[in-house]
Amino acid sequence: MVPHVVVLGGGFGGLAAAKGLARADVRVTLIDRSNHHLFQPLLYQVATAALAPSDIAEPLRSILSKQKNVRVRLAEALRIDADQKQVQLQTILGDNTQETLSYDYLVVAMGVQQSWFGRDDWEAVAPGLKSIRDALDIRRRILAAFEQAEWCQDEAERRRLMTFVVVGGGPTGVELAGAIAEIALHTFRTDSRNIDTADSRVVLVEASDSVLGTYPADLRQKALEQLHELKVDVRLGTPASEVDEAGVIIDGERINAKTVLWAAGMKAPAITQTLGTELDRAGRIIVQADTSLPGHPNLFAIGDICHYAKGDSLLPGTAPVALDMGKHVAQCIIADLGQKKRPTFAYFDKGQMATIGRRRAIMQSGPIKLAGTLAWLAWLFIHLMVLVTYRNRLLVFMKWSWAWFSYERASRLIWQPDTD
Repeated sequence: MVPHVVVLGGGFGGLAAAKGLARADVRVTLIDRSNHHLFQPLLYQVATAALAPSDIAEPLRSILSKQKNVRVRLAEALRIDADQKQVQLQTILGDNTQETLSYDYLVVAMGVQQSWFGRDDWEAVAPGLKSIRDALDIRRRILAAFEQAEWCQDEAERRRLMTFVVVGGGPTGVELAGAIAEIALHTFRTDSRNIDTADSRVVLVEASDSVLGTYPADLRQKALEQLHELKVDVRLGTPASEVDEAGVIIDGERINAKTVLWAAGMKAPAITQTLGTELDRAGRIIVQADTSLPGHPNLFAIGDICHYAKGDSLLPGTAPVALDMGKHVAQCIIADLGQKKRPTFAYFDKGQMATIGRRRAIMQSGPIKLAGTLAWLAWLFIHLMVLVTYRNRLLVFMKWSWAWFSYERASRLIWQPDTD
């Protein structure tokens, strides 16, 4: 019988693994809670009205339509029985029925979730950014705050409406803070009649002593300077001790804010706890050198959900790492089928980059360090090239080009949440 490969997750890693098996004599079932592949590095631009969801997402069936040995299943994986080689699924649509799916090989590539460090009650007032739904919710909150401020007669309440707090100084937090500051300084300033949006306050809260902690010290300093150029109030070494509908408390100080956004922590989904294998503090699966689990050579974990040690450091949870892992897993399965030795996984560090705003970014690739316009142009080019389809690349390029000349945000629509 043709071996059955089950891939959990249609992100960068899972999609790369499925596509890598296009010519292999296997059956592939790709399972995801969503019907689309999401380009998460640009999700913050949906949240800040620069792009529409369809600009950075593509249906999985469309991407894999020419690959005859793959099927796409819209479902949620609840439990993995590694000994019996089975996955328990629950359908997303319809009656939410459960069933058991057997596999010969399993690739766990489900990514990670937002973590509020045990304060899950903060989620309602300080949403994270991991999905299109999250991005649309954040966009609604940001745009609605400016709309309310336009007609607010109470000065204190107007200041609260025009105050935005981002908790977490990693790439997502820095990108969100920079984008909101640009909206206030440029996009909305010419549209408003009763307020000057340049008076808005954007506060970036980071518990450690620097933003973008994985970058070299000189680039971290450059990023901090670029945030200050956008008038972002950066609070370092000050974790949020309380978050509520009125704002946040940091270092004993209350900051009144209508909009608080969370970009401070990640954790693995609960399914990792069903594997009976060693996990790290964030619940990520600790894998071997070939990304398989100890004692289960047919079970792989890749991307953000895995803990892969390289010397004394961990591989970062980035798209390039997930892509390389997905390709590697496909090669391992093909080697097994041909009764050959599995290839050694070797990740070539492609560097890291973060954008702070228009002509503001930092980048490191090996010994090369860039900041400012050159880093920003490199960021634009690389992100365009990594988008999955030519359609996405064209749409994003056109919107970015228009934004360059006009400072306009192309997707400034407020969608109200469902109330029924």
